[in-house]
Amino acid sequence: MRKTVVLLFVLFITFSCGHTIADDDIAKLNGYWEIQEAIMADGTKKDYTINPTIDYFELKGKTGFRKKVMPQFDGTYRVNDLSEKIEVVQEDGKTFIKYTTEYAKWKEQIIDINDQELMLKNEHDLEYHYIKPKPFSVK
Repeated sequence: MRKTVVLLFVLFITFSCGHTIADDDIAKLNGYWEIQEAIMADGTKKDYTINPTIDYFELKGKTGFRKKVMPQFDGTYRVNDLSEKIEVVQEDGKTFIKYTTEYAKWKEQIIDINDQELMLKNEHDLEYHYIKPKPFSVK
């Protein structure tokens, strides 16, 4: 019985501490990310089947920017001069992207990241699931 209680305690601590994102994984944020779905705080899902914009992240170390870019039929992206300053920070064992614009500041937690998928959660418990976009062209 005592071993079971200890095991349950260890499991609780392990799962409640959150997933730490390694520095090597932060570099994977660089590049293009297309939103695939959003999961609301109540568990409802919104699928994004057609995206007029894609997020482009560029980091040097732990600072950089995010831009919204528009994919074109020739496989290129149309961009404008608008961007958000970003900084990747560690707080309480969790990894966050802090965004700053002229008008607002906010942050999103990086829940998971690999070469093909990115999951972020904002301060309102909305989860955003991204994938690397597939290049396309109608040439």
